Amino acid sequence: MNLKNIKSRLLHGDFTNLFSFGRNRGQQVHPAEIARAFTDMPDDAVVQMFASFPVTNQVNVFPYLDFRLEKKIVRQLPKEKASYILNELSSDDRITFYSSLKGVELSFFLDFLSEANKRATHDLLGYPRNSVAQLINTDFAAIEKDMTVAEACAYLRRYHKDTEATNVIYIVDKDGRLIDDVPVRRLVLNEPDKKIEDILDGFGNALKITDTKEQAVAMFKEYDRVVLPVVNTDDVLLGVLTVDDVLDVEEEATTRNMQRFGGLESLDYPYVKTKFFSLIGKRAGWLVILFVGEMLTATAMGHFDAEISKAVVLALFVPLIISSGGNSGSQAATLIIRAMALKELTIKDWWYVMRREILSGLTLGIILGSIGFIRITAWQQFHWFDYGIHWLLLAVTIFFSLVGIVLWGTLSGSMVPIVLKKFRIDPATSSAPFVATLVDVTGLVIYFSIAAIILKGTLL
Repeated sequence: MNLKNIKSRLLHGDFTNLFSFGRNRGQQVHPAEIARAFTDMPDDAVVQMFASFPVTNQVNVFPYLDFRLEKKIVRQLPKEKASYILNELSSDDRITFYSSLKGVELSFFLDFLSEANKRATHDLLGYPRNSVAQLINTDFAAIEKDMTVAEACAYLRRYHKDTEATNVIYIVDKDGRLIDDVPVRRLVLNEPDKKIEDILDGFGNALKITDTKEQAVAMFKEYDRVVLPVVNTDDVLLGVLTVDDVLDVEEEATTRNMQRFGGLESLDYPYVKTKFFSLIGKRAGWLVILFVGEMLTATAMGHFDAEISKAVVLALFVPLIISSGGNSGSQAATLIIRAMALKELTIKDWWYVMRREILSGLTLGIILGSIGFIRITAWQQFHWFDYGIHWLLLAVTIFFSLVGIVLWGTLSGSMVPIVLKKFRIDPATSSAPFVATLVDVTGLVIYFSIAAIILKGTLL
């Protein structure tokens, strides 16, 4: 069922028929698709539609809505209905919602929870905001190793619900400490009278409750898991983390870094839901900083006003020179920031990066410088443009200027992220516009300094 049809049914209030589509092969409507259909609808209309859903469908759709809309729904629904939704959410979805609240707002929404859920939520909210505690699901299934496969299956059927967290069963001792894990398929494929301890492989991995979300993403990638247990310092099993929550973390981090790398503050809400003046505020700060930085370009050119007045031809190549330096710097920054995000590089690798980028900068500079030299030579020889009697010296100036500026651009682009990381600043803030502005200003100094040396006594 396509998005257009889903929107049409929502707008016509055909909720019962909409939700019944899941029974027919090829016409399944996932809760995420319904949430996506709400994206460009007015908030008040969405709240009204959501309130008309069957209550079980409200619980299913709620976690897929954006946080701002979730808050609005809870505030506008009758408290009894809102409480039911929040208490019926899986523990990880509930924690995700409450971890985004602060101060009075957090106290207000905690009042919607049952005492048991309130205590559990309070406990998990006590951990750092970037820890896996903000994502764990406490609805896990645990058994003891001295059970048989048949006993374990009977126990699971009796005491556990069918949730995404029960794809893997955890083996704990009498004190709740994690021993190992067993995928459900291993229970199904082994003989009923076989002991659980006989089908363990000893390769269980676990996250600590204080581990960061980034560490969790790295562990999921390294071990290719769909769910991982979370333990405390005594190895007591506290909950599990599922791959769908980790994918959300990765998506948020990637989006945030892309926005910062583009030269703006990261958005708190999706673009289509961000208010106009909030969007302006997120963009204006960096634009002002970059504008002030670019003003230094005019200052640099003013410093070399005498040289420009003597050799106006030098001004023709200013856009070429500064764009080459900015582009090489942006390239290097992009490569290093991504390598650091993937843990391929750390700040300890700065010397390796510097050596590599010096060679890269020289090579790329020679390539671009040669093209610039050939361009001036060809235009002069074929009489397409007259650069004057000193055209060869001008070509040499452009060659060495490009070598120096591209080298400086690659070094700046590669070192700035490492320096920022050293001072515990997100390397993504060394955005392409920031590096380009830095290289623009310094590039002009390099260009005119080289020109002053090579053209002294001729054009200058």
